[in-house]
Amino acid sequence: MPNPILLYDGVCGLCNRFVRFILKHDHQDRFRFAALQSNFARVILQRHGMNPDGLDTVYLVLDFGEPTEHLFARNQAATAVLRELGGFWSFWASVLDLLPQRFRDWRYTLVARNRYRFFGKYEACPLPQEKDRHKFLGVE
Repeated sequence: MPNPILLYDGVCGLCNRFVRFILKHDHQDRFRFAALQSNFARVILQRHGMNPDGLDTVYLVLDFGEPTEHLFARNQAATAVLRELGGFWSFWASVLDLLPQRFRDWRYTLVARNRYRFFGKYEACPLPQEKDRHKFLGVE
């Protein structure tokens, strides 16, 4: 089974914290990452009919390169990541799923719209630590 791939805004402080959270809790070494600014992410998003220039959404690609490849976006991507991490985090994904979809979407949009103000913005995508570089795809 292909590794799940998180597509994230590489210059967003919140997105980079989410990536570091996943790296810390991905005990099975399954997740891979690609910045939305990369050509790698652009090709995937175009294949799924998504706007590759929109940077306000996090995506999770499951079954990459397979006929069953699919894409989760926004809040669904975040909860799918928690589910993939398993254990305690999977439980929290189930709790979050109890909230109405409309509320989850509203909350996600509110945070996404203000993420640079609250969490900062990098001038360029930060490079991962040497031990994690193999997990980052499309680094140019």
